Amino acid sequence: MDYYSKTILITGASSGIGESYAEKFASLGANLILVARSEDSLKKLAAKLSEKHKVQTDVVVLDLSTANAAAELFQKHPEIYGLVNNAGFGTHGALQDQDAAKVNQEIQLNCGTLVDLTQTYLPGLLQRNEGFILNVASIAAFQPSPYMAVYSATKAFVLSFTQALWGELQGTGVTALAICPGATKTNFFVEAGSESAAVGRMRTADQVVNTTMKALEKGKHTAIDGAANKLLSFFGRVAPRNLVIPMVGRMMKN
Repeated sequence: MDYYSKTILITGASSGIGESYAEKFASLGANLILVARSEDSLKKLAAKLSEKHKVQTDVVVLDLSTANAAAELFQKHPEIYGLVNNAGFGTHGALQDQDAAKVNQEIQLNCGTLVDLTQTYLPGLLQRNEGFILNVASIAAFQPSPYMAVYSATKAFVLSFTQALWGELQGTGVTALAICPGATKTNFFVEAGSESAAVGRMRTADQVVNTTMKALEKGKHTAIDGAANKLLSFFGRVAPRNLVIPMVGRMMKN
């Protein structure tokens, strides 16, 4: 893929994996639309990337957990080459103890807005016969996760949705990829309130991005970041559910 002078829209771009995607695409000469709620962080990142890589960076401060977010974003920036659906968050704890409004936001952001943005921008990509949809899933997509039940379910949705979309797009010049990171050195676990659940050696956001770029070049529908995460996801797929679920629950409970 040639990203030079193409426009890439990245949600959740103010930190973590989203920021690393922004840095990578800018280094390849792509112009950026950076979307998140954190105005100061977005503006600092945009200024840094514009200066460093001599690319155009536009900032959109927007709460993507609202139902009309995709339409509002499309109205401001209707033409792109690539869509990176990175924005998302997780909630932790027994379901009955969680705030219902926050859980609904989680579902809307992780699933609803991701689908809305994909459906909104896809016709333009197909009309130009080029581009990509990149959806950030998780290795949590491969098995139910007690105490992060909603989060793992949303990522299972993202994975299935993206793989099916990839099938629909064969022969069009447009591709779809689900990237599945494991525990990554970002603020995710802190924000989810589940720092103790981040077991094992964490990968870096840059490693996740590098795995993504290789998979995009190969036209894959799914990429799992890191050898250990590939093993975990395989175990989650093939092991009996009555074995997997209690094991994951013990890891996630604290």
